[in-house]
Amino acid sequence: MQNRKTRIVLLIGVFLSIFTNAQAQRGSIRGIIKDSGTAENIVGASIGVVGTTYGAVSDDAGNFVLTGVPAGTCELQVSYVGYTTVRVENVVVRDGLEVVLEIKLESVGELMDEVVVTTSRRRGNDIALLAEQKKSSLVIQRVGAQELSRKGVSDAATAVAKMSGISKEDAGSQVYIRGLGDRYISTSFNGLPLPSNDPRLKNIALELFSTDIVEFIAVDKIYNSKMFGDFGGGGVDIHSKDYSGNGMLEVSVSSTLNTNALSNRDDFRLLPGGSRWGFSEYSIPPNPLGGFNFTNSMNPESRSPYPVSVRLLGGKSFNIGTEGRLNFFATASFGNSYEYRAGINHDVNAQGARKRWSDQERFGYTTNSTGLFNVGYLINPQHKISYNLLFVNSSDQWNDNYSGYFRDITEDGTGLRRLGSYAQNKLFVNQLLGSHQLTDRIDVDWGLSANRVEYTMPDRIQNMLRLLDGQGYVIAQNARSDNNRFNQRLHENEYAVNLNGSYKIGDSETPKGIIRAGYQGRFKKRNFEALQFNFHHTERSLIVDPDNLDAYYNQENYDRGFFSIEGFFGERPQTYSGDQKIHAGYVSLEYNLTDRLTSVLGVRYENIRQYVDWVTLFVPEGDNNTLAENQFLPNLNLRYALNEKQNLRLGASKTYTLPQFKERAPFYFDDGTALEYGNPYLYPSTNYNVDIKWELFPSSSELVSLAAFGKYIQDPINLYSVSATSNDISYVNIGDAGTVIGAELELKKDIIRWNSDRDLFSVGLNVAYMNTNQDIDANKVQEETDFTVRPTHNNASFTGASDLLVNADLTYSKRWRKSGNLTATVTYSYFSDKVYALGVEQKGNLVDRGLGTLDFIVRSKINQRIGIDLLIKNILDPEYRRIQENASGHVPVLTYKKGQYFSLGLSYQLF
Repeated sequence: MQNRKTRIVLLIGVFLSIFTNAQAQRGSIRGIIKDSGTAENIVGASIGVVGTTYGAVSDDAGNFVLTGVPAGTCELQVSYVGYTTVRVENVVVRDGLEVVLEIKLESVGELMDEVVVTTSRRRGNDIALLAEQKKSSLVIQRVGAQELSRKGVSDAATAVAKMSGISKEDAGSQVYIRGLGDRYISTSFNGLPLPSNDPRLKNIALELFSTDIVEFIAVDKIYNSKMFGDFGGGGVDIHSKDYSGNGMLEVSVSSTLNTNALSNRDDFRLLPGGSRWGFSEYSIPPNPLGGFNFTNSMNPESRSPYPVSVRLLGGKSFNIGTEGRLNFFATASFGNSYEYRAGINHDVNAQGARKRWSDQERFGYTTNSTGLFNVGYLINPQHKISYNLLFVNSSDQWNDNYSGYFRDITEDGTGLRRLGSYAQNKLFVNQLLGSHQLTDRIDVDWGLSANRVEYTMPDRIQNMLRLLDGQGYVIAQNARSDNNRFNQRLHENEYAVNLNGSYKIGDSETPKGIIRAGYQGRFKKRNFEALQFNFHHTERSLIVDPDNLDAYYNQENYDRGFFSIEGFFGERPQTYSGDQKIHAGYVSLEYNLTDRLTSVLGVRYENIRQYVDWVTLFVPEGDNNTLAENQFLPNLNLRYALNEKQNLRLGASKTYTLPQFKERAPFYFDDGTALEYGNPYLYPSTNYNVDIKWELFPSSSELVSLAAFGKYIQDPINLYSVSATSNDISYVNIGDAGTVIGAELELKKDIIRWNSDRDLFSVGLNVAYMNTNQDIDANKVQEETDFTVRPTHNNASFTGASDLLVNADLTYSKRWRKSGNLTATVTYSYFSDKVYALGVEQKGNLVDRGLGTLDFIVRSKINQRIGIDLLIKNILDPEYRRIQENASGHVPVLTYKKGQYFSLGLSYQLF
């Protein structure tokens, strides 16, 4: 019995000795994964001990830890999508000790889903963007290059419209964030403001930015002190790509066919005026009133509606010394598209009586040429400077034909109105950026930009004809401007400067708080001019061919006295110019009130001076006015970490909405359907904003969030009809207040993974519900301006705001070998009814009916070099429908279908 006890004790002792020795013979490996070219931390990299099951994934700061690693010499393998896999040899693990490593990865110029260039390769990756959102003290929303590729998005406007609470105007370039349109939004490029390319709008058209140059797009819906105070709905910031790998060069070609255009391929007609490449040098002819000296033809010419797009993309990096790296990246692309649509286009009064009752047929052609050059110099991990040069040339050419009833001109329904034009935009962006870690507590970043926009509509042509039964068409005219040629040009230069500094409070590694302060300046100069030539006809019985108007409009018939040419303002253009200066300073304190609660309290001061002068038909001697404002803008953001996977956030702020140059200049602009002019009595709106948001991050690639928001807008600005006898419109502070309340739901979920994560089904969904309302106070408008307005309603929704927005996508991803993969995505988008224009003179509001669109996208990498893309868009081809909600009944006033789009693309990576 005693021997048995002795054996048991000895056996237990042996096991304890083995266990103790085993424990003592293990250590740990801790480290950080960085991008070799940018020194930025890489989120989501895989780290494993070769030949074992020990592994880890780098966290949202790039850190990792491997515990319980057997003592001895081992080898690590580190990999991440888009980077060269690295093996770290001869890692010595000692008993009970920790090995600390810094591992750098080099990019190889390709992602799993598409070829994308880095800096922030991590920042354009879905997982990295979610990690950044999770840890941020501010409410941020990002969409990266990986998601844009998966959803088949080709431009920045379509990209933001895929985000929760955001919609895009179909027939224009405006984006609406939480029901608020152009005047309530700001746009920037790498954190520096951008000028507008359209004389009618505050913001640049986001369609100009091809996703070829986009690393990620940030939309800030909650205000903070680093943003300019002209903020209502949100701010859109486009971050461009750069590169840090050893070298890559890729060429791609694609074509997108529109079924409507193809169905009219034998009779697709555009008016001349611009080249197929989107460039034009046309100018107003000499002595335009002394003879017919116009050189652009009025005759439509046939086009084959088969588009093509090409892109060249490349980058190269060089080591400078032991720590420095010089990175170069460039991309150049050209794309074009054709569209055709047909439907009704009506204008009726409150009783439904016709003013215009016509069928509309539109032929359209657009181009976009984009070039981006980036050079970045990583001096060392603490200092980096970079330069960006962006050039975009876009053009829009269209030929509209309206046939039917035109009041006072062709009331027998035989009228033909043709409106054809060509518009060209050139954008030049120059940026110099820097970031510096001066000490372990002090960081400084800065930016300078010099931007220029050139917009021209060199020769818009309008003709009115009527059909004589059995004979043919003759010239029709009621007003002198019914037949005209119109020219407008805009030149805008904008300069901006950002200087930001931060200081860490407490321990520099885990600071208790951060103080941030900075200065920002924005300086803008704009010059705009427009000149219209009206054709007055004395001979209106001559039969003319609508497709050969050059046979009528020529010097010979001018000499015969068939027509004369009159300037809307003589040979002088109507002009306005603007000069705007904004100086801003801010300070904010980010502080960890507890281990879970973080606050960011800030205040911003802006000094604003906006000067406008004008010379117009009705003020030929010219005039000017100046708007001067001092704005103090407090803001608060709170983040409470419910646990490691959940955040609760709150944001509150005061901001303003500034009138634009042309909105305050009584400059008369005729777009062919209405006469628009500015209001010198216009003044800024004041906005109060509040948001609350809950976030859940089930895994590194998943998100569930729910947000509620509200906005109170004092003295909102609106475009409104200000004449009872004509279709004149202007800008007014329409009432005392407007409100926006709503909720947003967002979901990103991996449904199922199998085959060692090589196969994945994932789903995305975002839903926004909003209610917008604004007062319409005719007495207020009359007291503050020279206008008299007669609204149909005393309150209404904000124009362009849908109550319900839905975006959903289902994605299947497969990697079938090391260098091959496939991604297939189905996306669906829906917007509910939205007000297009407010009703006046007892007419009902114009309302765009809600509709849904369905797209299918397949992207595949056959091998490391070859990629193939297939896109089918607008599969359902719904009818776009606008109605006028009269008391006597709803009247359709606009209908059309866009057709389906089929796109096939091929890319080849040379190295």
